[in-house]
Amino acid sequence: MPLEAICDGEPLVFLRSIGLGNLGDLVRLPREGLARRCGQALLDDLDRALGAAPEPRAYFSPPPSFAAKLELPAAVAHAEALALAARRLLARLEGLLAARQAGVRAFTLTLIHEDGESRIEVGLASAARDKERLARLLHEKLALLQLARPVEAIRLEACDFTPLAERSAGMFGDASAEAEDWARLVERLRARLGHAAVSGLATQPDHRPEHAWRRVEPGEWDPREFRQPGPRPSWLLQPKPVPENSFRLLAGPERIESGWWDGDEASRDYFVARLADESLAWIYREAGEWYLHGLFA
Repeated sequence: MPLEAICDGEPLVFLRSIGLGNLGDLVRLPREGLARRCGQALLDDLDRALGAAPEPRAYFSPPPSFAAKLELPAAVAHAEALALAARRLLARLEGLLAARQAGVRAFTLTLIHEDGESRIEVGLASAARDKERLARLLHEKLALLQLARPVEAIRLEACDFTPLAERSAGMFGDASAEAEDWARLVERLRARLGHAAVSGLATQPDHRPEHAWRRVEPGEWDPREFRQPGPRPSWLLQPKPVPENSFRLLAGPERIESGWWDGDEASRDYFVARLADESLAWIYREAGEWYLHGLFA
């Protein structure tokens, strides 16, 4: 084996100058003198080459984030035409995520113009790495975009990877697969209509009916439980005045007096009533006037 297999530079020049031609010649030299002249590192390399010392290897670790740029063959003036080029970058992202057994909840496509950049943020309802799913969401965003300037290059970036294991389908229905279908529907609607246009609903502790709910992220579960003290209609309406002789009281009153702390104070007496059309209603009286606030199923 030639000397170049374990050394180079000044040690190699020195060993050549004293007439050594291969590793066999090197092994026959006294180790102490060789260490003084060439350093201990040469002896360590020699031992690893001969198998006398372990040679630990660092395993390859895929990078924790993704960033890749693609120069376009020509300037693109229509946003939807960028989808095909972006798929090449999404395929590379999918490969990295598969190697890390991970998925992403969001990624960014940067459009590079001659005099600046613009960014497209794409969010997912659940972690994923399937390039077809990512491409569909990106296409929804691009379909709504009007380019003010031609695009000369694109850059795809993703970070904050989430562990993602493959799932096995169930024989008699699969609840997780059904939940994933809902998540895909939500993210497509958000991509088309905007993030704020699609949300979930959850109850919150407030006796005023119009304040007893709040917007949440789809799928978010609130462990707090709040039970209203009285009957509540399944269909809540905007309060509208009703004539006093147009209903018949069945139950009540239930006093709701709350909201002094946020400027929307309520002081009402609620009743369950039968309207003239025989529907069951939730009405209240405030300041001497009657209002319809909901209908029972």
